Amino acid sequence: MVSVRKANKTDIPAMSRVLTASITSLCIEDHGNDSGRLHQWTKNKSEEGVGEMMDNPDQTVWVAEVSGEVAAVGAVAGDSIVLNYVAPEHRFRGVSKALLATMEVSLRDAGISLGKLVSTRTALRFYLASGWSELGPGAGGIRMEKIL
Repeated sequence: MVSVRKANKTDIPAMSRVLTASITSLCIEDHGNDSGRLHQWTKNKSEEGVGEMMDNPDQTVWVAEVSGEVAAVGAVAGDSIVLNYVAPEHRFRGVSKALLATMEVSLRDAGISLGKLVSTRTALRFYLASGWSELGPGAGGIRMEKIL
């Protein structure tokens, strides 16, 4: 069973591991195993970088857990979902879907009626299947939106 909650400081090591593993193993279509691109993408996913994310007052960080283990990490800032990564071993098990649903509710509860995100090529099909609309290329990926 998947449970989603706001992240706390004790989650930082696990979040760093999930983010780095997800990008390294699941986003090959996006980084092409290019070491420079991979380094650029993961350098702020260190424990220090995740700690800085947690300290950002304009961002809410979420974790999805399976059997008490952090299985996915997400974040919302303003009107946008800015992170949504799942551990490779938990892919296709509903973890990302549960995390996304929680983040969409958090946007709606904050009075946001049109959510935004930038998808990787890897996650595009997932977001389309979740009701998001593709707007076209943007900085770092594919711009998307959804009426919440």
